[in-house]
Amino acid sequence: MTFKYLNKDFSAGFSVFLVALPLCLGIALASGAPLFSGLVSGVIGGLVVALLSGSEIAISGPAAGLVVIVFDAIHGLGDYSHFLTAVVLAGLLQWLLGWFKAGRLSGFVPSSVISGMLVAIGIVIVLKQIPHALGWDADYEGEFEFFQNDQRNTFSEIIQAVLHPTWGAGIISAVCLLLILWWDKKAEQGIKFFKTVPTALVVVVIGVVINQVFRWFAPAFYLGESNDHMVRMPSFRTLSDLKSALHFPSLDALTKPAVYFTAFTLAIIASVESLFGLEAADKLDKQRRISSPNQELKAQGIGNLLSGFLGGLPMTVVVVRTSLNVYSDSQTRLSAFIQGVLLLLAMVVFPETLNHIPLASLAALLILVGYKLARIDIFRKMYLEGQDQFVPFIVTILGIILTDLLIGIALGWIVGIAYVIYTNNQSAMTIVRDKETVLIWFRKDISFLNKARLKEELASLQAGDTVFIDGARAHFIDHDIYTTLKEFRKDAPLRGIQVDFKGITRRKITKRKLDASIQKTLISK
Repeated sequence: MTFKYLNKDFSAGFSVFLVALPLCLGIALASGAPLFSGLVSGVIGGLVVALLSGSEIAISGPAAGLVVIVFDAIHGLGDYSHFLTAVVLAGLLQWLLGWFKAGRLSGFVPSSVISGMLVAIGIVIVLKQIPHALGWDADYEGEFEFFQNDQRNTFSEIIQAVLHPTWGAGIISAVCLLLILWWDKKAEQGIKFFKTVPTALVVVVIGVVINQVFRWFAPAFYLGESNDHMVRMPSFRTLSDLKSALHFPSLDALTKPAVYFTAFTLAIIASVESLFGLEAADKLDKQRRISSPNQELKAQGIGNLLSGFLGGLPMTVVVVRTSLNVYSDSQTRLSAFIQGVLLLLAMVVFPETLNHIPLASLAALLILVGYKLARIDIFRKMYLEGQDQFVPFIVTILGIILTDLLIGIALGWIVGIAYVIYTNNQSAMTIVRDKETVLIWFRKDISFLNKARLKEELASLQAGDTVFIDGARAHFIDHDIYTTLKEFRKDAPLRGIQVDFKGITRRKITKRKLDASIQKTLISK
């Protein structure tokens, strides 16, 4: 960890801290866990995982994608200490996945899906923060799924917010949003003061000041000190209060099979989300640094192990906070560490002070982050790259917006893989017809996926046709293809078709097995 870019990293870390604070609390609340548990996870994500991470800019903490799993696990196991045991075991399993280099699986996700994920996250951030900007805080901060626990969805929540606005919150968010745009413009012009002072700090201060002005001069707009519209920070007045908030795993839970099932589920889902988050972080990184997915899995494993021991929620790489970290001009992992330090101080030093921050001011900050992730020029760029890139990109976006992160990515991945298969199927075989002469040319390896097209072309041949089938450039011919050609050659004279094969030999069927055998022999030596 370097202090070379301390000013920029501190500014970014402070910005992330302000947003991470309500998100940690909101996710803990939605998970049915103690509020303290979300903060513990955020602190460990900053102080421990940030130092061990494979990324310089990724931010780890409690994730909205695990809320449903955590909620069901806590209630299913019947004891929070038993759930913590599952978190510890999940962390150990994650570390083993990293040790066995399971992180390489992240390389099988098409770039169009990662781009779609980032844009979708940006859109979801904006959609989810509009209600908070208007003072409709019925849903918890950090909620990410389309269908909510209160039987509403993302769009119906916005409608409720528009129909029942809190004007004080709306004014605060509007002023803060305009202030951010103006402040960032001045910073881009190179004015030192605007580049040095964190935008997030200014936004929070202005939000608090406006709310106090409402209190003195316009009580109807005053948001009050209630939990409805403000950051909800648990207060620990004494050391004994802090100790009573701590929870620890139970050894008795090791006799419960359900604990191991929960641990396995948490480890797999958290690992998948972290790997996707890491891919997104690398794509956002202005310095184009490439992170180690296996190192990240080990770091996440250690983080979850410690989080479980200290009563915290499971964590992942969180794209929302990582995006804010990047857009706040973070340079190194020091920003994530500073965010962890500030979360720790918030827990034990000045919790009550933070309860004066309106959620509307933080909503303005997040709305701008969401806009930057989902800029219209990204859609234009993906469209120009072709249908095979644009369609999986759009499917991923719609899937994430209308379901949740993992389902949306899975849908985009399926469509992306389908395009890959189709493209390979079309490019593996070239067919040229000139009157009664047909050339079928195998340009590369031919698998059973090409069988349907080949049979269709062979069936379309007419009596009197002459067909040349050239497999000289194919290094491997699948057994199904070879059998199809063999049967066609046998039946062709009966149909009045002349056939000439080139490079179609049974030897090519076994070539791949032979190559694998040679490779295995070389490795053993």
